Amino acid sequence: MKRIIIAIVFVLAIAAWFLLDLGQYLTLDMLKAQQRQLGAFYQAKPLAVIAVFFIGYVTLTALSVPGAAIMTLAAGALFGVVTGTVLVSFASSVGATLAFLASRYVLRDGVQARFGGRLKPVNEGIARDGAFYLFSLRLVPVFPFFAVNLLMGLTPIRTWTFYWVSQIGMLLGTVVYVNAGTQLARINSLGDVASPGLIGSFAALAALPWIARWIMGMIRARRIYARWKRPRRFDRNMVVIGAGAAGLVSSLIAATVKARVTLVEANKMGGDCLNYGCVPSKALIKSAKVAHAMRHADSYGLAQTTPQFHFRAVMARIHAVIAAIEPHDSVERYTGLGVHVLNGHARIIDPWTVEIARNDGKVEQLTTRAIVIAAGAEPAIPALPGLDGSGYLTSDTLWERFAQLDELPRRIAVLGGGPIGCELSQAFARLGAQVFQIELGPRIMPREDDDVSDLARAALTASGVTVLTGHEARRIEHRDGQYHIVLHHGGQDIELPYDALIVAVGRTPRLSGYGLEDIGIETDRTVVTDEYLATIYPNIFAAGDVAGPYQLTHVAAHQAWYASVNALFGQFRKFKADYRVIPWTTFIDPEVARVGLNEREAREQGIAHEVTVYPMHELDRAIAESATHGFVKVLTPPGKDRILGVTIVGDHAGELLAEYVLAMKHGLGLNKILGTIHTYPTMAEANKFAAGEWKKKHAPQTLLRLVERYHTWRRG
Repeated sequence: MKRIIIAIVFVLAIAAWFLLDLGQYLTLDMLKAQQRQLGAFYQAKPLAVIAVFFIGYVTLTALSVPGAAIMTLAAGALFGVVTGTVLVSFASSVGATLAFLASRYVLRDGVQARFGGRLKPVNEGIARDGAFYLFSLRLVPVFPFFAVNLLMGLTPIRTWTFYWVSQIGMLLGTVVYVNAGTQLARINSLGDVASPGLIGSFAALAALPWIARWIMGMIRARRIYARWKRPRRFDRNMVVIGAGAAGLVSSLIAATVKARVTLVEANKMGGDCLNYGCVPSKALIKSAKVAHAMRHADSYGLAQTTPQFHFRAVMARIHAVIAAIEPHDSVERYTGLGVHVLNGHARIIDPWTVEIARNDGKVEQLTTRAIVIAAGAEPAIPALPGLDGSGYLTSDTLWERFAQLDELPRRIAVLGGGPIGCELSQAFARLGAQVFQIELGPRIMPREDDDVSDLARAALTASGVTVLTGHEARRIEHRDGQYHIVLHHGGQDIELPYDALIVAVGRTPRLSGYGLEDIGIETDRTVVTDEYLATIYPNIFAAGDVAGPYQLTHVAAHQAWYASVNALFGQFRKFKADYRVIPWTTFIDPEVARVGLNEREAREQGIAHEVTVYPMHELDRAIAESATHGFVKVLTPPGKDRILGVTIVGDHAGELLAEYVLAMKHGLGLNKILGTIHTYPTMAEANKFAAGEWKKKHAPQTLLRLVERYHTWRRG
């Protein structure tokens, strides 16, 4: 009710201003005509006139009606430069703050709820640099006074910051107008005061905070570098530490633009994705999916059969897949592309020097203009009593260990309910192992919506996985030649014997051993970087898992572009890393793919949304392939077709998601997807039909009723 009352007051004030033509009393001609009479009033009752003027100015600006410029001239004409400037300075700032608070109270919650996703970068920028932005706007008269007040009220800038920045920022313009008021007889229009030259001068002044900030940045950089001796010449333009996705892309970009770049890798080229993660796990998943299909061949009208295989052959195929892809990331390929590749361990000695302990025993130092840290991540190991010495496996070590086995371990315990744990649990269960998946939380895949987690759990259970959510791992015990993991659930301990234990509770960035702590580079779970991926040293960048916030191969490659371009060309222009549209997929069966917000995140962030769901069991191609489990779920703002986020559960969900990623990246809505021809019968039609479901909910019912009457009339 209070919001409504304030809004009504504003509307009535503006309506009265125009309907009653109150603006006629705040014109230059009227001020000139009444100057003597006003002066007489001031001479007779100075305090009363000052009080009335102050209250009137505050009221005028608080209600956001025109006339502030004329009032400022009047202050100069009546009170002189000093008194007029003091009055207007405080009255304008108080009035502006009242308008700011009214806008914040009445409008901000609704605007943020409706446009929160789009305004997120603006909010972050204002929270970080709001004082600079506001100061610049206040210095340049071309920006409407009232618009700045109202728009700033929609942002997270603090009220006190708004007030004092407005007070200081408007002071110079106030002095100019008040001083002009003392020469009122010579002024024929407001253009005589705000001349193009004057506005240009103000614009130049508005740039001063940013110039000062740039200078301060240079001073800070000089202080950061002060204790180091900078080389006169450099051996390299860039040194990249780590040959995973981020490191490979960074070095390739540098070589492509003809920079001299060295790529240092201590272990295998291709990093975790090629050797331990994406590639081997997907090869394993494919073999497991074939085995599952054989067991359930009756679903396709065929005779079901138990697959016969040697586990060593399955693992040999996985390593053959790695070997087939390996040349894409090899030393030979990158050397041919112009990258200088060194096998060894890199350590940063100072901001321009990297020491490499090569694998052949030699040690060398390279000086470089820029450094990109792309050291990746490693499996997180929980502090579980008895775990050390238990022979546990991780997603990094299981491929070599299992390759030595003739038979798949009979009982496998998987610790962790995230994407890695889910993928490995389902795959090994489908190959015939008895798999127990242990998750401390109440559900697996906790980042996804409840219905997605429920469907994933059902899929794993159908594949033979025993999913144990709400179970806390307490310790590992070894008795009579048998390992047990002791779990706590429902107030009691449960002993679970196993033949292999896979720890999959997440991955930790590799932060130690690279000299970061020695030169003062900040780390807090990841390497601390700014929005350009630079560390405290403007020439040292981080990309990939070591930088966060996403541990995804495609995000690492995405970050590598920003890190390398900013490292090589940042003196001309720097680019902020863009995380607005980030897709990811969990490759269980059915796959779970997502981009943007899901329902849980939208609720937590207070973002207004509506949900449209299209079930896969209605899709012809899904029915034909007996792949009817899953859905396409799209989040949009209420009544709008703009896509806030999409979750797809189903066969080839990762591929289906690409259409939505493209749409979100380029601002295309569901109407555009609905108007796009999709081949029949394909799984991709699910995207079109989801858009159709949204369209049905927003069909123009009034128009349809009129059309129905028209057709009835046409029939006679």
